[in-house]
This record gives sequence, C-alpha cells and structure tokens, in this order.
Amino acid sequence: MVKGAASPQRDVVSFVRRSARMNPSQQRAWRDHRMPYLLDIPRGPMSTSVAPQEPLDWPEVFGRTAPLIVEIGAGNGDSLVATAEAHPDTDIIGFEVFEPSIASTLGKLAAQRLTNARIVLADGVQGLRWLVRPDSLDAVHAFFPDPWHKSRHHKRRLISPEVCALFADRLRPGGLLRVATDWEDYALAMREVLDASPLTNEFSRWAPRFEERPMTKYEVRGIAAGRTVYDLCYRR
Repeated sequence: MVKGAASPQRDVVSFVRRSARMNPSQQRAWRDHRMPYLLDIPRGPMSTSVAPQEPLDWPEVFGRTAPLIVEIGAGNGDSLVATAEAHPDTDIIGFEVFEPSIASTLGKLAAQRLTNARIVLADGVQGLRWLVRPDSLDAVHAFFPDPWHKSRHHKRRLISPEVCALFADRLRPGGLLRVATDWEDYALAMREVLDASPLTNEFSRWAPRFEERPMTKYEVRGIAAGRTVYDLCYRR
C-alpha cells in the first residue's frame, strides 16, 4: 500500500460488462496491436479487478517523464486518441473494461502511430487505487459515465465521495478533474458530491464544453434526444 494513499473500499463497480464478441477489424487490432498499448497487470479475483500491488513506474512504461492523464471509461478511444494526438508531450492512460472497445482503441492508436498512450483492461477506480501514485496526475477525465438512473443503483455511480477523495489524492496540486454527462439529475448529483470534496470548482456552476473532447456517439445521441450536455471542471 502506498503511504498516505486514499483507499476507498469500493466493492460495487460503476459498470456492467457486455458481450466480448468482436467484429473482424477489432479481432485484427486485438491480434496485431496489443503490444505495446495494452498493459498486462496482476489481477484480483475478477477479470476487471486489479491485485493489490505497488504503483507502476509510468516513466519506465512510457520511456520518459512527462505530464500524465488518466481517462476512466475510455470506451472506443475517441477522446483518448484525440488527447494523445493533440498532446504528444503528455502521456495518457485509459482504463476500460469492454474488450471490443479496447480493440477499437488499439486500432486507432496504431493507425495514428501514437506512442504516448497505454490501455489497461481494468476497473478505473481500482486502477487509480493500485497503479497510480499520489500527487502524480495532471488530469483525470471521466466522460459520460453510466448515469445509473434507478435510485437503488445510485451506489454504482462513479462520482461518489470516496472516489472523489481518490481523485484528489492522485492529482498533483493544480491538477484537473474533467467530467461530462448528458443527464441533468446525474449532473446535479455530481456537482453536489464534488462541491463537498477536496476539489475546487473552476467555474461558478457548469464548465464550458471541453473543446478538446471530440463529439462521441454518446454525446451525439444525447443531443439528438434533446438532452443538455453538462461539463464540470474541478481543480486540486
């Protein structure tokens, strides 16, 4: 255990795994591009869990010392790849639990010949807890996490007091947490939790849209359904 690290005992995960069936292009990407992008880590009892361990030496993983960003729930890699391409001087870690989505990300990274991104097939909260040192991240991104609409499922929501404390612990002083959702009730709940956290809102209420975030299918779908997209930006 890292001295001084926040360690929320979060046994309830914020995701549900779907079918691992891949289409032909995803199968090729999984076969051809896992190295060096997909990291192999010691596992806990579940295929998406992370065994208790010392944090990874990320400068050794990337072969350099650079600013570090984590994206939780990297999905098909649209945001992660865009960030890596726009910031070649920054290293990006994406946590994702859905293998076909990871395969799509691998293909996109390889097509752009990017060297500053790595993917971990794992629960992002456990990944932050065990693989990342305190005071080491320049930013954490969590775009369109599952809103878990039913009240009995709210405990599964990613943005919780315990996880926000973990974010604050892993961010360096001045580091940023960026989140977005297209569900108003979740946006309001997020802001309430974050306002009570060790992090400070960069704006009086909502943040302007993070321009570097590409328009993903989830955002397009929400806008087409008439929903408003809410961005939040908090600083340690």
